[in-house]
Amino acid sequence: MPTFHLCQFAISVALVLLCSTQIVRADEFMDMARTKVDVATRGKDQWDGPTTGPRAASAGTIVFVAADMKNGGIVGVSKGVAEAGKAIGWTVRVIDGQGSVSGRSAALNQALALAPAAIVVGGFDTTEQKSTFDGAVRSGVPLVGWHSGERPGPNEASGLFANVATTVDDVAEAAALWAVADSGGKAGVVIFTDSQYAIAVSKAKAMEGVIRKCSDCVVLSYEDSPIAESAIRMPTLTTSLLQRFGARWTHSLAINDLYFDFMAPTLMAAGKPGDGSPKAVSAGDGSQAAYQRIRTRRYQAGTVPEPLNMQGWQIVDELNRAFARQKWSGYVPKVHLVTAGNVGKDGGPNNLFDPDNGYRDQYKKIWGVK
Repeated sequence: MPTFHLCQFAISVALVLLCSTQIVRADEFMDMARTKVDVATRGKDQWDGPTTGPRAASAGTIVFVAADMKNGGIVGVSKGVAEAGKAIGWTVRVIDGQGSVSGRSAALNQALALAPAAIVVGGFDTTEQKSTFDGAVRSGVPLVGWHSGERPGPNEASGLFANVATTVDDVAEAAALWAVADSGGKAGVVIFTDSQYAIAVSKAKAMEGVIRKCSDCVVLSYEDSPIAESAIRMPTLTTSLLQRFGARWTHSLAINDLYFDFMAPTLMAAGKPGDGSPKAVSAGDGSQAAYQRIRTRRYQAGTVPEPLNMQGWQIVDELNRAFARQKWSGYVPKVHLVTAGNVGKDGGPNNLFDPDNGYRDQYKKIWGVK
């Protein structure tokens, strides 16, 4: 065989082998995506949290400082803290930061003026209010956060005894892999985040990373839009994205369900079917409105909800450990994915992820209360 033909043959074989390798890898990625989605959608009915800890302290009043009480996740956690606080014998007061930096600063200063036994940081980063938190730490007031950093657990640099949250990468992966699996590995994705919050950026970047591992998927756009301004920004932004990407926009990934609250009317006006593209999946928190959209297949296909009420109980347990000068519990809840196939079957009421794992009785047993 002439040298030219030999070279041509060798190149052809190499290309076939390369393509075959890519196909195998793509298939393996899709198998992994489907397997992880299947695991994430299963029920969470076994208690996997702490079983030992200090008895209930006589703490008096604790203050829950909320980033924004228009955020369903924050509202859900605050209710859990109030419920658990009543069970352990504490008074819980909620102060609303009203969705702005200045509002949160005022709320924190108001909380400190009350001289509470402890403060719960509800849904915003301690770095945003560093000087105020430094004052709380110097005064000896224990701080426990919910979604107040990029990872669960203690943060000595910011004075947090513990940050209560699921693992960001796991939440992001569950949402993004659903889009990959649903699209058959051909998703065209727009990602929505809010750079005011470190946890939101981490979550969005993690989702982006998953999509980029899918060989035939594409991140069409990475949208940084303040979540507190969703009502104003999302209608115009949605129209713009439809004009830019058209049918290529198959899936939306967001760091919170709130973005989708204000996307649906624009999609409806554009003639998009509720169960069609772009399909929306949120990497937190599992609001009641999101559950309703998923159940009715109207402009949201999935959410990765936090077990909000249960996390409220965990916050109270972590504070009780702080009062006793013990270590944090080390508990990080497993990720759960809600879709039309399992909505309302995850242990709680129809519009809430409330695991049927006996967490209330478990914490009461630890605290020695009835």
